[in-house]
Amino acid sequence: MNLKGRHLLAPMDFTVEEMQSLFDEAKKIIEKPEAYGEVLKGNILATLFYEPSTRTRFSFEAAMQRLGGSVIGFSEPGSSSVSKGESIADTIRTVACYADVAVMRHPKEGSAFVASQSSSIPVINAGDGGHHHPTQTLTDLLTILLEKGHFGNITVGLCGDLKFGRTVHSLISALNRYNDVKFTMISPAELRIPDYLREKLIQSGSSFHETTNLKEALPELDVLYMTRVQRERFFNEEDYIRLKDTYILDTNKMKAAKKDMMVLHPLPRVNEIHIDVDADPRALYFKQAKNGMHVRMALLMALLGKGV
Repeated sequence: MNLKGRHLLAPMDFTVEEMQSLFDEAKKIIEKPEAYGEVLKGNILATLFYEPSTRTRFSFEAAMQRLGGSVIGFSEPGSSSVSKGESIADTIRTVACYADVAVMRHPKEGSAFVASQSSSIPVINAGDGGHHHPTQTLTDLLTILLEKGHFGNITVGLCGDLKFGRTVHSLISALNRYNDVKFTMISPAELRIPDYLREKLIQSGSSFHETTNLKEALPELDVLYMTRVQRERFFNEEDYIRLKDTYILDTNKMKAAKKDMMVLHPLPRVNEIHIDVDADPRALYFKQAKNGMHVRMALLMALLGKGV
Protein backbone atom coordinates (compact mmCIF):
# COMPACT_ATOMS: atom_id res chain seq x y z
CA MET A 1 0.00 0.00 0.00
CA ASN A 2 1.34 3.42 -0.95
CA LEU A 3 -0.87 6.27 0.21
CA LYS A 4 1.96 8.71 0.90
CA GLY A 5 1.04 12.24 -0.14
CA ARG A 6 -2.51 11.32 -1.18
CA HIS A 7 -5.65 13.28 -0.30
CA LEU A 8 -8.76 11.68 1.23
CA LEU A 9 -11.79 13.64 0.08
CA ALA A 10 -14.42 10.94 -0.48
CA PRO A 11 -14.82 7.27 0.53
CA MET A 12 -14.13 6.11 -3.02
CA ASP A 13 -10.68 7.75 -3.13
CA PHE A 14 -9.10 4.57 -1.75
CA THR A 15 -9.56 1.12 -3.21
CA VAL A 16 -11.06 -1.72 -1.19
CA GLU A 17 -7.54 -3.17 -0.85
CA GLU A 18 -6.11 0.13 0.39
CA MET A 19 -8.86 0.48 2.93
CA GLN A 20 -8.26 -3.08 4.12
CA SER A 21 -4.61 -2.20 4.67
CA LEU A 22 -5.70 0.68 6.90
CA PHE A 23 -7.98 -1.65 8.86
CA ASP A 24 -5.17 -4.16 9.29
CA GLU A 25 -2.89 -1.41 10.61
CA ALA A 26 -5.62 -0.16 12.95
CA LYS A 27 -6.02 -3.66 14.37
CA LYS A 28 -2.28 -3.77 15.10
CA ILE A 29 -2.53 -0.40 16.85
CA ILE A 30 -5.40 -1.68 19.01
CA GLU A 31 -3.42 -4.79 19.92
CA LYS A 32 -0.09 -3.07 20.67
CA PRO A 33 -0.50 0.73 21.02
CA GLU A 34 2.83 1.17 22.81
CA ALA A 35 4.69 0.28 19.60
CA TYR A 36 3.39 3.42 17.89
CA GLY A 37 4.33 6.12 20.41
CA GLU A 38 6.99 7.82 18.27
CA VAL A 39 6.10 6.86 14.71
CA LEU A 40 5.19 10.44 13.72
CA LYS A 41 7.58 12.27 16.02
CA GLY A 42 8.49 15.58 14.41
CA ASN A 43 5.38 15.68 12.20
CA ILE A 44 2.63 18.30 12.54
CA LEU A 45 -1.10 17.96 11.88
CA ALA A 46 -3.16 21.07 11.10
CA THR A 47 -6.83 20.91 12.11
CA LEU A 48 -8.97 23.40 10.16
CA PHE A 49 -12.48 23.25 11.56
CA TYR A 50 -14.91 25.75 10.09
CA GLU A 51 -17.76 23.85 11.78
CA PRO A 52 -18.14 22.54 15.36
CA SER A 53 -16.79 19.07 16.11
CA THR A 54 -16.04 16.93 19.14
CA ARG A 55 -15.25 13.35 18.08
CA THR A 56 -13.65 14.03 14.71
CA ARG A 57 -11.41 16.84 15.91
CA PHE A 58 -10.48 15.24 19.22
CA SER A 59 -9.84 11.84 17.65
CA PHE A 60 -7.53 13.34 15.02
CA GLU A 61 -5.67 15.36 17.62
CA ALA A 62 -5.41 12.36 19.94
CA ALA A 63 -4.32 10.17 17.02
CA MET A 64 -1.48 12.51 16.09
CA GLN A 65 -0.33 12.96 19.67
CA ARG A 66 -0.44 9.23 20.42
CA LEU A 67 1.81 8.75 17.39
CA GLY A 68 4.30 11.24 18.82
CA GLY A 69 3.38 14.15 16.54
CA SER A 70 1.97 17.56 17.37
CA VAL A 71 -1.11 19.59 16.38
CA ILE A 72 -1.84 23.17 15.34
CA GLY A 73 -5.07 24.65 14.03
CA PHE A 74 -8.38 26.30 14.83
CA SER A 75 -11.68 24.96 16.11
CA GLU A 76 -13.83 27.77 14.72
CA PRO A 77 -13.16 30.16 11.83
CA GLY A 78 -13.55 33.31 13.92
CA SER A 79 -10.17 32.65 15.50
CA SER A 80 -8.38 32.59 12.15
CA SER A 81 -7.87 34.92 9.18
CA VAL A 82 -11.01 33.40 7.67
CA SER A 83 -12.83 36.06 9.70
CA LYS A 84 -10.94 38.66 7.63
CA GLY A 85 -12.09 37.13 4.37
CA GLU A 86 -9.16 34.83 3.57
CA SER A 87 -9.97 32.19 0.94
CA ILE A 88 -9.68 28.44 1.47
CA ALA A 89 -6.90 28.34 -1.13
CA ASP A 90 -4.82 30.96 0.67
CA THR A 91 -5.46 29.35 4.06
CA ILE A 92 -4.26 25.92 2.93
CA ARG A 93 -1.22 27.37 1.14
CA THR A 94 -0.25 29.10 4.37
CA VAL A 95 -0.95 26.07 6.55
CA ALA A 96 1.20 23.92 4.26
CA CYS A 97 4.17 26.11 5.19
CA TYR A 98 3.90 24.88 8.79
CA ALA A 99 2.26 21.45 8.80
CA ASP A 100 2.78 18.06 7.13
CA VAL A 101 -0.90 17.07 6.80
CA ALA A 102 -4.20 18.93 7.19
CA VAL A 103 -7.69 17.83 8.18
CA MET A 104 -10.58 20.15 7.31
CA ARG A 105 -14.28 20.39 8.14
CA HIS A 106 -16.35 22.96 6.29
CA PRO A 107 -20.10 23.62 5.83
CA LYS A 108 -19.86 23.93 2.04
CA GLU A 109 -19.85 20.89 -0.23
CA GLY A 110 -16.68 20.56 -2.26
CA SER A 111 -14.61 22.70 0.10
CA ALA A 112 -12.08 19.93 0.80
CA PHE A 113 -11.60 19.46 -2.93
CA VAL A 114 -10.94 23.19 -3.35
CA ALA A 115 -8.35 23.02 -0.58
CA SER A 116 -6.67 19.97 -2.12
CA GLN A 117 -6.23 21.79 -5.43
CA SER A 118 -4.02 24.39 -3.74
CA SER A 119 -2.28 22.20 -1.19
CA SER A 120 1.23 20.79 -1.23
CA ILE A 121 0.40 18.53 1.75
CA PRO A 122 -2.24 15.79 2.11
CA VAL A 123 -5.76 17.10 2.82
CA ILE A 124 -8.26 14.97 4.72
CA ASN A 125 -11.95 15.78 4.42
CA ALA A 126 -13.52 15.76 7.89
CA GLY A 127 -16.96 16.59 6.49
CA ASP A 128 -18.02 19.03 3.77
CA GLY A 129 -21.64 20.09 4.20
CA GLY A 130 -24.06 17.28 3.41
CA HIS A 131 -21.60 15.67 0.99
CA HIS A 132 -19.03 13.25 2.47
CA HIS A 133 -17.31 12.28 5.71
CA PRO A 134 -14.81 9.61 4.62
CA THR A 135 -12.94 9.16 7.91
CA GLN A 136 -16.23 8.53 9.70
CA THR A 137 -16.81 5.86 7.08
CA LEU A 138 -13.43 4.30 7.88
CA THR A 139 -14.51 4.34 11.53
CA ASP A 140 -17.85 2.70 10.74
CA LEU A 141 -16.31 0.03 8.53
CA LEU A 142 -13.60 -0.82 11.05
CA THR A 143 -16.26 -1.26 13.76
CA ILE A 144 -18.33 -3.57 11.55
CA LEU A 145 -15.23 -5.55 10.60
CA LEU A 146 -14.11 -5.97 14.22
CA GLU A 147 -17.56 -7.20 15.29
CA LYS A 148 -18.70 -9.20 12.25
CA GLY A 149 -15.38 -10.22 10.72
CA HIS A 150 -16.56 -9.32 7.20
CA PHE A 151 -18.66 -6.87 5.18
CA GLY A 152 -20.50 -9.28 2.90
CA ASN A 153 -23.81 -11.03 3.47
CA ILE A 154 -25.20 -8.44 5.87
CA THR A 155 -28.29 -6.25 5.98
CA VAL A 156 -27.60 -2.67 7.01
CA GLY A 157 -30.40 -0.40 8.16
CA LEU A 158 -29.84 3.35 7.98
CA CYS A 159 -32.32 5.37 9.98
CA GLY A 160 -33.15 9.06 10.35
CA ASP A 161 -31.82 11.89 8.25
CA LEU A 162 -30.77 10.15 5.05
CA LYS A 163 -31.10 13.27 2.89
CA PHE A 164 -28.56 15.55 4.57
CA GLY A 165 -26.57 12.95 6.52
CA ARG A 166 -23.08 12.96 4.99
CA THR A 167 -22.06 9.98 7.13
CA VAL A 168 -24.91 7.99 5.57
CA HIS A 169 -23.96 9.00 2.03
CA SER A 170 -20.33 8.00 2.58
CA LEU A 171 -21.17 4.69 4.28
CA ILE A 172 -23.59 3.62 1.55
CA SER A 173 -21.04 4.44 -1.16
CA ALA A 174 -18.32 2.45 0.61
CA LEU A 175 -20.41 -0.60 1.52
CA ASN A 176 -21.85 -0.76 -1.98
CA ARG A 177 -18.45 -2.02 -3.19
CA TYR A 178 -18.74 -5.24 -1.18
CA ASN A 179 -20.67 -8.34 -2.21
CA ASP A 180 -24.15 -9.12 -0.96
CA VAL A 181 -24.74 -6.06 1.21
CA LYS A 182 -28.44 -5.27 1.52
CA PHE A 183 -29.65 -1.81 2.52
CA THR A 184 -32.82 -0.83 4.36
CA MET A 185 -33.42 2.93 4.27
CA ILE A 186 -35.63 4.09 7.14
CA SER A 187 -36.73 7.71 7.03
CA PRO A 188 -39.69 10.05 6.68
CA ALA A 189 -40.48 10.91 3.07
CA GLU A 190 -38.91 14.35 3.43
CA LEU A 191 -35.55 12.90 4.49
CA ARG A 192 -35.12 10.04 1.99
CA ILE A 193 -31.71 9.45 0.41
CA PRO A 194 -30.84 11.89 -2.40
CA ASP A 195 -31.81 10.92 -5.93
CA TYR A 196 -28.20 10.63 -7.09
CA LEU A 197 -27.49 8.02 -4.43
CA ARG A 198 -30.65 6.07 -5.22
CA GLU A 199 -29.71 6.04 -8.90
CA LYS A 200 -26.22 4.81 -8.03
CA LEU A 201 -27.69 1.88 -6.09
CA ILE A 202 -30.09 1.04 -8.91
CA GLN A 203 -27.35 1.16 -11.55
CA SER A 204 -25.07 -1.10 -9.54
CA GLY A 205 -27.87 -3.64 -9.01
CA SER A 206 -27.73 -3.29 -5.23
CA SER A 207 -30.45 -4.72 -3.02
CA PHE A 208 -32.23 -1.97 -1.10
CA HIS A 209 -35.66 -0.88 -0.05
CA GLU A 210 -37.08 2.23 1.60
CA THR A 211 -39.53 2.32 4.46
CA THR A 212 -40.87 4.70 7.10
CA ASN A 213 -41.29 2.00 9.76
CA LEU A 214 -38.31 1.30 12.03
CA LYS A 215 -40.02 -1.32 14.19
CA GLU A 216 -41.01 -3.48 11.23
CA ALA A 217 -37.51 -3.26 9.72
CA LEU A 218 -35.58 -4.17 12.89
CA PRO A 219 -35.86 -8.00 12.88
CA GLU A 220 -34.00 -8.34 9.56
CA LEU A 221 -31.06 -6.06 10.36
CA ASP A 222 -27.49 -7.05 11.16
CA VAL A 223 -26.44 -3.42 11.58
CA LEU A 224 -28.60 -0.45 12.54
CA TYR A 225 -27.02 2.91 11.79
CA MET A 226 -28.98 5.61 13.61
CA THR A 227 -28.58 9.30 12.78
CA ARG A 228 -29.91 12.51 14.26
CA VAL A 229 -32.10 14.92 12.34
CA GLN A 230 -29.67 17.79 11.81
CA ARG A 231 -31.06 21.17 12.79
CA GLU A 232 -28.17 22.97 11.05
CA ARG A 233 -29.17 21.56 7.63
CA PHE A 234 -32.74 22.89 7.78
CA PHE A 235 -33.85 26.23 6.37
CA ASN A 236 -37.19 26.01 8.15
CA GLU A 237 -37.28 25.57 11.93
CA GLU A 238 -40.85 24.25 11.79
CA ASP A 239 -39.80 21.37 9.52
CA TYR A 240 -37.00 20.45 11.91
CA ILE A 241 -39.30 20.44 14.94
CA ARG A 242 -41.85 18.33 13.07
CA LEU A 243 -39.32 15.70 12.01
CA LYS A 244 -36.73 15.57 14.79
CA ASP A 245 -38.48 12.95 16.93
CA THR A 246 -39.69 10.70 14.11
CA TYR A 247 -37.52 7.78 15.28
CA ILE A 248 -36.49 7.01 18.84
CA LEU A 249 -34.73 3.70 19.50
CA ASP A 250 -35.55 2.40 22.97
CA THR A 251 -35.22 -0.84 24.92
CA ASN A 252 -38.70 -1.94 23.91
CA LYS A 253 -37.89 -1.67 20.19
CA MET A 254 -34.57 -3.46 20.76
CA LYS A 255 -36.52 -6.59 21.81
CA ALA A 256 -37.47 -7.09 18.15
CA ALA A 257 -33.86 -6.97 16.94
CA LYS A 258 -31.44 -9.85 16.42
CA LYS A 259 -29.36 -10.85 19.43
CA ASP A 260 -26.18 -9.82 17.59
CA MET A 261 -27.44 -6.74 15.78
CA MET A 262 -25.00 -3.84 16.02
CA VAL A 263 -26.29 -0.36 16.86
CA LEU A 264 -24.02 2.34 15.45
CA HIS A 265 -24.32 6.13 15.49
CA PRO A 266 -21.82 8.72 14.21
CA LEU A 267 -22.76 10.94 17.15
CA PRO A 268 -23.68 13.38 18.55
CA ARG A 269 -27.11 12.04 19.39
CA VAL A 270 -29.98 14.16 20.59
CA ASN A 271 -32.78 11.81 21.63
CA GLU A 272 -32.97 9.34 18.73
CA ILE A 273 -31.40 6.66 20.96
CA HIS A 274 -32.75 6.50 24.49
CA ILE A 275 -29.99 6.46 27.12
CA ASP A 276 -31.31 3.13 28.46
CA VAL A 277 -30.09 1.48 25.24
CA ASP A 278 -26.52 2.35 26.24
CA ALA A 279 -26.47 -0.63 28.62
CA ASP A 280 -27.32 -3.07 25.80
CA PRO A 281 -24.19 -4.93 24.61
CA ARG A 282 -25.36 -4.35 21.05
CA ALA A 283 -24.96 -0.57 21.51
CA LEU A 284 -21.51 0.04 20.06
CA TYR A 285 -21.49 3.78 19.30
CA PHE A 286 -18.98 4.74 22.00
CA LYS A 287 -16.71 1.86 21.02
CA GLN A 288 -17.18 3.11 17.47
CA ALA A 289 -15.95 6.56 18.56
CA LYS A 290 -12.77 5.04 20.02
CA ASN A 291 -12.21 3.01 16.86
CA GLY A 292 -12.21 6.35 15.04
CA MET A 293 -8.98 7.33 16.78
CA HIS A 294 -7.29 4.06 15.86
CA VAL A 295 -8.19 4.14 12.17
CA ARG A 296 -7.20 7.83 11.96
CA MET A 297 -3.83 6.88 13.45
CA ALA A 298 -3.42 4.34 10.65
CA LEU A 299 -4.51 6.94 8.08
CA LEU A 300 -2.07 9.61 9.26
CA MET A 301 0.77 7.10 9.19
CA ALA A 302 -0.14 6.03 5.65
CA LEU A 303 -0.44 9.56 4.24
CA LEU A 304 2.90 10.52 5.75
CA GLY A 305 4.59 7.34 4.52
CA LYS A 306 5.44 6.08 7.99
CA GLY A 307 5.03 2.51 9.19
CA VAL A 308 6.11 0.27 12.00
